[in-house]
Amino acid sequence: MKRLYPDIAAYHSGYLKTDSQHEIFYEQSGNPEGIPVVYLHGGPGAGLSPNYKCFFDSSRYRIIGFEQRGCGRSRPFGDLRHNSTQDLLSDICLLREHLNIDKWVVFGGSWGTTLGLLYAMEQPEAVYGLILRGIFLGRQEDIDWFISESGGGAIFFPEYFKKFAQGTPSPANSAAILHTFNEIFASENEVNKLAALKRWYCWEERLSRLVLPLGTGDITSQYPVHLVTSLALLECHYLLNKCFIEENYIMQNIDKIAHLPAILIHGRYDMVCKPEGAYLLHSAWPNSRLQMVPDAGHSTSEPGIGYALCRATRDMARFIKEQE
Repeated sequence: MKRLYPDIAAYHSGYLKTDSQHEIFYEQSGNPEGIPVVYLHGGPGAGLSPNYKCFFDSSRYRIIGFEQRGCGRSRPFGDLRHNSTQDLLSDICLLREHLNIDKWVVFGGSWGTTLGLLYAMEQPEAVYGLILRGIFLGRQEDIDWFISESGGGAIFFPEYFKKFAQGTPSPANSAAILHTFNEIFASENEVNKLAALKRWYCWEERLSRLVLPLGTGDITSQYPVHLVTSLALLECHYLLNKCFIEENYIMQNIDKIAHLPAILIHGRYDMVCKPEGAYLLHSAWPNSRLQMVPDAGHSTSEPGIGYALCRATRDMARFIKEQE
């Protein structure tokens, strides 16, 4: 019977001071002498999910999770100052040095794949290999796929898109939507702001899975305000700034990490991140392996995605062992 690994408690946690006002929450789990792996969560702004350690054999891996600037337990919450892709990459470098790690596996999902790819390009000598789920390349077409009237979500879920994009001038392209939400988020009207935060969160929730559990994906549902706020604020901030990277930067620089092994996992019906992006990345990366999960969308909560991630971490551990 297929199953995830058991959840475990962290054996150490703390805060990492950066060169700005931000303090980054991090924790370590598993085997302190195991293969180090850094877990890069999605969003931006999603924070660490409760079960993120269930994809790793805790006897083999030293699991390091941290919450990116402005979200989760990191401080100050929701702060957009000094909050860019380059800042997050600096935090990853600082965390590795702080924990005295020479090399680690980079494990990222969704926005975490963007961050993981950029980090590996910046410090390939510090990376054993990459496990990436729900590839997001940060191109304009990837942003359009997620929040444009011509994107995959809007095409397959037009009634949900209409609710999400309400108040946006026509045409409801990604630029118009981002500017509309950004204005509301920056306003002092707390009622309108909370409603917009929930619309953003519900849009992503609706797109993330093929089948939603009862009571999710609905604007009337109760969601953790903390998570709703950070996810919407930070995603809008990063997408409005085109992820703080040059257009098509990842694909133009793939040669920097072509020698590193990578396992790529993507849901066939992913409405948040384009499946075409995963295939394009794999095609340009000879040392990568791509698994398109046939009965899945975007979320790790879908069984096919979760099981594929467990296989990937097992395979990567074996590969590293063989190289020693």
